Amino acid sequence: MARKNLLSGLMDDSKKFTAVNNEDEPAPRDERQHITYKGIGALGAVTRSIDALAAKADAAKAIEEQLASGETVIDLDPALIEDSFVTDRLAHTDEQFRELVEAIRLRGQDSPILVRPHPEREGRYQIAFGHRRARAAKELGRPVRAVVKRLDDRDHVIAQGQENSARADLSFIERTMFADKLDTLGFDRETIMSALSADKTTVSKMLSVTKRIPAEVLAAIGVAKTTGRDRWHDLSAKFETENIAARAIEFTRSVEFETAEPDARFDMLVAFISRNQQASPAAAVQPVAHAWQRRDGAVKAKIKDDGKQFTIALKAEKASAFGAYIASNLDRLYEAFEKTQDLTKNGDQ
Repeated sequence: MARKNLLSGLMDDSKKFTAVNNEDEPAPRDERQHITYKGIGALGAVTRSIDALAAKADAAKAIEEQLASGETVIDLDPALIEDSFVTDRLAHTDEQFRELVEAIRLRGQDSPILVRPHPEREGRYQIAFGHRRARAAKELGRPVRAVVKRLDDRDHVIAQGQENSARADLSFIERTMFADKLDTLGFDRETIMSALSADKTTVSKMLSVTKRIPAEVLAAIGVAKTTGRDRWHDLSAKFETENIAARAIEFTRSVEFETAEPDARFDMLVAFISRNQQASPAAAVQPVAHAWQRRDGAVKAKIKDDGKQFTIALKAEKASAFGAYIASNLDRLYEAFEKTQDLTKNGDQ
């Protein structure tokens, strides 16, 4: 008897899984000999046990070969699957995930995810790509269709990055942060380029963005789907201004910023930094402020001096009249000031 459908207990033939032997193939000669004695007492029992062990060994070998080649789609319990060791997405809206769950509930899982045997935990798997599909399957209480392939860390991140690039649903900043994580983990530039399907110049620009803009600010802005590479690069250049990072972090913690959409947050931060940079030359000299008043308290004044502008604010019952008097005598007061300056210069000679 041919050993056919040996994986039927582990796999569903309706999903095009490959059996070990074809049903039309003749049984090997030694197996036909076993048939003659299977039903004969103790010898038959021993023979059936040997056949059962052989069948399990063949099945295990077949599964191992198929998983190693990555050619077989199997059903996995989502509870046995863990996320990739490097994330490639920022938070997505609950609405997007609900749409995915509903699509899988109605149509089933159209495309399998890719996992590898977990490098540190036996009997478990690690996702290369398909995190949301795995999460949706778990929520629906159904197995997740997966291709299991033995991958080292380098091949793992390349597969992960290339699949996401092919789907074209990652924003620029998500791809950039993925590149930064790979760089931090010590992957070489060639690996990062392969994972992102990007050239050396593009990867360099990506990494310059994450090196200039604090991680807290990037996380606060979020996905920013419609904000492209050039605008992110321009924003990162603004962070070369001294002390702008601390002010930007404080701004991102405001209620107005936190409640806005990601692309709007980006625009708000650009506007905030631009205002600060325009004000920075004037703010370079901190204004000196002090107060003056007459002994009898009849007139009070607040005086501010920033090196370019000198202001006096009067407070008194006759503040308006006293201010008008000063204004009408500015010529005389300035002439007296000039004479004082001349005397000072002559005295220094």
